[in-house]
Amino acid sequence: MSSDQSVRSAQRADGIAHGWLRYLPGVAMLREYRVGWLRNDIVAGLVLTTMLVPVGVAYAEASGVPGVCGLYATIVPLIAYAIFGPSRILVLGPDSALAAPVLAVVVLSASGDPSRAMAVAGMMAVVSGLVCVFFGVLKLGFVTELLSKPIRYGYMNGIALTVLISQLPKLFAISIDDHGPIRDLLSLGKALAAGQANWYSFAVGAGSLVLILLLKRFDKVPGILIAVVFATLCVYLFQLDRMGVKVLGPIPQGLPAFSLPWLSDADFVRIVLGGCAVALISFADTSVLSRTFAARANTRVDPNQEMIGLGVANLATGLFQGFPISSSSSRTPVAEAAGARTQVTGIVGALAVAAVLLAGPNLLRHLPNSALAAVVIAAAIGLFEFADLKRIYRIQQWEFWLSISCFVGVAVFGAIPGICIAVVIAVIEFLWDGWRPHFAVLGRVEGLRGYHDMKRYPHAAQIPGLLLFRWDAPLFFANAELFQQRVMEAVAEAPTPAKRVVVTAEPVTSVDVTSADMLRELHRVLKERGVELHFAEMKDPVRDKLRRFELMSIFPDACFHPTIGSAVDAYVDAARDDQTPFV
Repeated sequence: MSSDQSVRSAQRADGIAHGWLRYLPGVAMLREYRVGWLRNDIVAGLVLTTMLVPVGVAYAEASGVPGVCGLYATIVPLIAYAIFGPSRILVLGPDSALAAPVLAVVVLSASGDPSRAMAVAGMMAVVSGLVCVFFGVLKLGFVTELLSKPIRYGYMNGIALTVLISQLPKLFAISIDDHGPIRDLLSLGKALAAGQANWYSFAVGAGSLVLILLLKRFDKVPGILIAVVFATLCVYLFQLDRMGVKVLGPIPQGLPAFSLPWLSDADFVRIVLGGCAVALISFADTSVLSRTFAARANTRVDPNQEMIGLGVANLATGLFQGFPISSSSSRTPVAEAAGARTQVTGIVGALAVAAVLLAGPNLLRHLPNSALAAVVIAAAIGLFEFADLKRIYRIQQWEFWLSISCFVGVAVFGAIPGICIAVVIAVIEFLWDGWRPHFAVLGRVEGLRGYHDMKRYPHAAQIPGLLLFRWDAPLFFANAELFQQRVMEAVAEAPTPAKRVVVTAEPVTSVDVTSADMLRELHRVLKERGVELHFAEMKDPVRDKLRRFELMSIFPDACFHPTIGSAVDAYVDAARDDQTPFV
């Protein structure tokens, strides 16, 4: 082989490698890794571990699965995301926002059996992972943008309330059946009135919660770790477990093993819906968080690769005895503040958690459940958003009430139905804006350039016989009939009989088959009345669609004008040739 051929072969091989590496950002990062970063990543990983262990166990218990699953769902996703995730410092793992939807499915499907609970949660993680990977491969990472900010606030506030209420019984060491937030709160009230509360448990949990909230203001103080260690020491030293304070107990020693989650008698529809809801929440949160930290670092994160990384992490945790995971808005800032530089921080954290499982699982046996509930409650409090909702109420009340509707849906019906309600409301909101868009008849205003809305400028002048009609939305099936109706109304209300209608189509970004057929019908009806239909400022892609929909036979090139001014000039010239008065 010649030297030129060798060079070309090497270049091809390098190109193929680079092609694959775009799907493995973590591997690509290692090619440019600097030794000077290693110390920062190791220190940040060890600091992060102080949160990973207690938070992982707490969110597992809150999700209805054994506490050790929280550690499994910490180790595996961190390693998987370090390979497939595009963000260099994003921390993945169990998340408070997912506790409610996971618990809702687990409680109904597991019947109190821990092994069934693990299988159900694992199946949800696999479904969530497959959904995220599928959408990422198809480059549909934009789908979460369909949920407006008020709607996101609504369902997150509802989930926060649901999570908070679900943990209150654990503070008092009371067991109640899960029937939804409102009924659970009523059941708790009845249990407290009946004297079922264990006040030792409440004292440990409430004390832990107060300590966490007090220490939260100090960024570099591991408040959760301090509170959990203090609560565990109290239980151990004063033997509070003998006084009814429930503790985590021994956890299995060893690393998570590969296990295909499967239950032949499970309600697959419920699990699939739950997995899809989890995928929606986790990617919505992850995409926002990754963009935020990327902006701080002056970098860009590919949302489609983000979805793939999140999906692979969920798939991996589902296959290794874990449950659905997401990015963490509390642990990621800890990693950043500790000096994390790359995905190696997550790997160090995963290895440290694995070391705890191998060498010291009994360290957690006296960890009180009420302290774990306090960890989750503190996280749920952080999910609430009220300040920005006040602003939204001030500037756009109907969107505020949309947010409240989503909140009520989650709070009353539970996490999964509530999230479905949020999605339905989001779709309705999206369609409504295009279904009933703004439109205007345009005229000339003395002393003001251009053509303007006659409703805002009642004294604007119209050229006799010419109707300038603007439609401020794409044309599609939901608004096609309304468009035709509004045009015909404008023709009927024109001060002089219209001879030509010019649709100023610059805001019209798309048409579909239904709207194309409507234009054909509108052309026919107007033609019968002696009125021509023209277009101004129509974008080339929209005009290409009209051509594909076989409309150019009735709309020749002369019907399209590059600007409103040229459309007016063309009409004036035609009217002058016909000796029709136009002034």
